[in-house]
Amino acid sequence: MSTMSTTNADSLAQEVARLMWADDRASQALGMELVEVRSGYARLRMKVRHDMTNGHGICHGGYMFLLADSTFAFACNSHNQRAVAASAEIHFLAPAHEGDELTAEGVEVHVAGRSGVYDMRVTDQKGRIVAVFRGRSATIKGQFIADAHAGRDDAHAGRDDAQAGRDGAHAAPGGPAAPGGPAQAPHTRRPRA
Repeated sequence: MSTMSTTNADSLAQEVARLMWADDRASQALGMELVEVRSGYARLRMKVRHDMTNGHGICHGGYMFLLADSTFAFACNSHNQRAVAASAEIHFLAPAHEGDELTAEGVEVHVAGRSGVYDMRVTDQKGRIVAVFRGRSATIKGQFIADAHAGRDDAHAGRDDAQAGRDGAHAAPGGPAAPGGPAQAPHTRRPRA
């Protein structure tokens, strides 16, 4: 992993990534490499192996999704507030082949309340875009590093305070907005007939 730490927020993101990576058996088993993590950003790389190809002789789309999804996980957890995927979609733009080295680069687009939106771009070793992925995150209770508020920039420091004020209850994805923003109606389920 790169050590391009330029701010306290980036240093915190790198430490969170180190802790996450230690327990990320799925990404490691696929031969992924954690290349770089900063606040709201991640980049992972994976070489397409023979056992990752499908009946068309190209990389199975599920493996490209896994690479993008792992990148999404490191980007959306980079603020030290635990987050999970609430939804994700991928668009396959070109095939990848055995031996190709795929790189997924993920950037934070928007964060409000408990939700975040992140865009991933998957490219091959020639820089050709093979897939684009958008994920929506939802924060959950907990942090990777306790009491790390002091190491974060002001843009994200209020999120943990707002989370703590909710008495630990998990709101539905798309729940309360950021402090001072409009509240959103909670999702309700209809009874099955």
